[in-house]
Amino acid sequence: MSESYTFYAATLGCKINQYETQALREVWVARGFSELDSAAGADFILVNSCAVTAKAVSDVRSTVRQLNRANEAAQIVVTGCAAQVMGDELKELPGVTRIVPQDAKTSLKTWPELKEGMTEPENAFPDFAVTNYNRARAVVKVQDGCSHRCTYCIVPLTRGRSRSRSIADIITEARTLLESGFRELILSGVNLRQFGRDLDGTPDFWDLIDELENALGKKWGGKARFRISSLEPGQLGSKALEVLSRSAMIAPQLHISLQSGSDSVLKRMGRGHYKTAPLLDFLEKLHDVWPTYGLGADILMGFPGETEEEFQETMAYVKAAPFTYAHVFPYSIRPGTAAATMSGQLQKKVKKERAKAVRDLIAEKKQAFLQKLIDEKLPLHIVLQSAKEKKGVSQFYTECYFDTLPFGAGLRNLCTGTAVESEKNGLRVISE
Repeated sequence: MSESYTFYAATLGCKINQYETQALREVWVARGFSELDSAAGADFILVNSCAVTAKAVSDVRSTVRQLNRANEAAQIVVTGCAAQVMGDELKELPGVTRIVPQDAKTSLKTWPELKEGMTEPENAFPDFAVTNYNRARAVVKVQDGCSHRCTYCIVPLTRGRSRSRSIADIITEARTLLESGFRELILSGVNLRQFGRDLDGTPDFWDLIDELENALGKKWGGKARFRISSLEPGQLGSKALEVLSRSAMIAPQLHISLQSGSDSVLKRMGRGHYKTAPLLDFLEKLHDVWPTYGLGADILMGFPGETEEEFQETMAYVKAAPFTYAHVFPYSIRPGTAAATMSGQLQKKVKKERAKAVRDLIAEKKQAFLQKLIDEKLPLHIVLQSAKEKKGVSQFYTECYFDTLPFGAGLRNLCTGTAVESEKNGLRVISE
């Protein structure tokens, strides 16, 4: 290796991983390292891994093999959630010279002078921060870990207990990113329902939103926006409606960690702390705050013991809720979780068929929502993500494509357009 290292970073999984890769990138570049656009020629390669599903783990293996073929001389460093729970297996992959578990990821800031066994203090928020971002929409990490043990979820094993970032640090980072030109910031965490429980005064996530509005709304309201990454149904009540109704910066779109439309399945999942019916009531009231809004969900199909009746309950729920998109997954066994040893494991074929049925229904609802935006000619406020593809994302979280970019538009900018027809699973728009 040369004295000033070259590196390539491959990030798999969630927005939190993207954020942490960016934080490491900034530290390494400040130390004189150079990032390359491809693995070829890199001294070392970072693979920031995910383990949330069996497919995610399969993607880690295939990514490492592909990168090793591209550059057999490079040292491959695997970190992240998969490294936390299956490091012994991953270190046997070709080219892998180091496994850095998730709880030691911050030690990579001193690469290559790592100390074995160096981990984050148990209750500390991981020491990561960003001042820039390599995407058009920046992530602000506000929370990490999860102290709730859903029976199917491996995240508490990979990221540990819930820890919250200080509100002052969140505001400082958000202000820095806004002033550097970003016009959409994604407020992200592993479990936003648990934000603030470990902070003095026990603020919750909606208190954080109020604090951000108080600090930044006067200057940036109407000029930039926050997008909330993922919420639990139990967070959505009267306080949420009050905060959203007075917000000048929150994008009119929510993403719900629903998982199932059947209360009995939710109970087996270890998610009996909320019911499905109150969410429908909240969403109806939300129309008074946001007459039009985007709505997504995470939905897990084929959970152990899921009956035909419970499957139909989820189908009926998806029909009733105003979803505009969803991430639908067939259940996969995650080692070390309670659900892995439950009776009533469904055949792979059944899980895939049920997931497909929900996806097909969601696709219909998405097209209906896109048509509504076309018919009503609502102004779309679009953050430009790719000048080459003339592509961006609207406030409602719909993909938008310009025929001709607005004059002077650049990446990260907010542009205004009107939808004229559906295109590429999104909208073709004309600038205003």
